[in-house]
Amino acid sequence: MTSRYRYYTAATLDGFLADEHHDLGWLFAAQQERGAGHDYDAFIAGVGAVVMGASTSTWVVDHLDHPDIGGAWPYEQPAFVFTHRDLPRVAEQIRFVEGPVAGHRGAIEAAAGSRDVWVMGGGGLASDFADAGMLDDVLITVAPVALGSGQPLFSRPVDLQLTWTARDGDFVAASYDVLGPRKNRSDAAEGEG
Repeated sequence: MTSRYRYYTAATLDGFLADEHHDLGWLFAAQQERGAGHDYDAFIAGVGAVVMGASTSTWVVDHLDHPDIGGAWPYEQPAFVFTHRDLPRVAEQIRFVEGPVAGHRGAIEAAAGSRDVWVMGGGGLASDFADAGMLDDVLITVAPVALGSGQPLFSRPVDLQLTWTARDGDFVAASYDVLGPRKNRSDAAEGEG
């Protein structure tokens, strides 16, 4: 069995992961129900490796003392952090990498074994995985918050197909299969002629 690449995240109603300063404080303003919607415990049990961008990693490190994080790096799995910056390595299982995501596919899948790869974010990195054909589904909880601007869920167009929805406290949980990067409609029309 090959690893599935799963983008599991929360976003605001207007499609942002974080505000313009990469802050996720909005995420804790609404109530989620443990076990409702996407079951995090079942999800994380199936994850063999985590991938994230520098901003996501930095936010987690800067908020280790948050009650929902628990004081230490919260992931046992190997974590691949895509970055061009020098970041503190706060846990042994963190691996800093750079370059195209496809260039790291072998290492990521070797680390994951036959388990899933959690594409944690951000939106640019998730778009990179979608562009490389390395994103299978999106699992999202949508908060009843609108930021008006910030870091988008995806930085480039991607086509999705809804497979599941549920209520998760104040959030709406949804699952989508990734169909692939959205093709420019004029390019697609030229290819048909």
